[in-house]
Amino acid sequence: MTTLLVIAKEPRAGRVKTRLTPPFTPREAATLAEAALVDTLRTVAATPARRRVLVLDGAPGPWLPPGFDVVPQCAGGLDERLAAAFAGCDGPALLIGMDTPQVTPALLTVAFAGCDAYFGPAEDGGFWALGLARPDPELLRGVPMSTPTTGAVQRERLTVAGLRVRELPRLRDVDTADDAEAVAAAVPGSRFAVELERLGAAVGR
Repeated sequence: MTTLLVIAKEPRAGRVKTRLTPPFTPREAATLAEAALVDTLRTVAATPARRRVLVLDGAPGPWLPPGFDVVPQCAGGLDERLAAAFAGCDGPALLIGMDTPQVTPALLTVAFAGCDAYFGPAEDGGFWALGLARPDPELLRGVPMSTPTTGAVQRERLTVAGLRVRELPRLRDVDTADDAEAVAAAVPGSRFAVELERLGAAVGR
């Protein structure tokens, strides 16, 4: 079975989702980040997996459900941190972030029969998921992160390496208030949607 990796930051005010400010305060942005993380972890917990790992920048809190191993993120850029997350796996692994609370167990249930990698493109040009049948950290090191071409560069890395890549659906990351509204509309019963509605009413959105 596949190891499921979630790379995330502790949802602390001023450290997460800074592009949500304004219209939200840093504390409100952290509340939305925690809600997205809770939804993501619940989905991962409901997905069949060999192992579930939270690769965390910060300390775990009461939002962490049982059944997860927690490992700290290494130092360095995001490419190094993603590479290190895969380096800790000894078999097939699928990595996602905390920015797509609309994920479902069906999206995360992957089988590597007939392919070597899974790639989930994001609407902002990045990627929301990366799966490797044989985790190789070198496939990620040096990929420029947080740019409009990040996804294209990472996808090309897989192709140049000769991997058979299976595409996952394109999803929208939560970075801005407009992103948050679009994602919440897709999952109206989620904790993220509930928190956004509550906070949005408070700021008059």
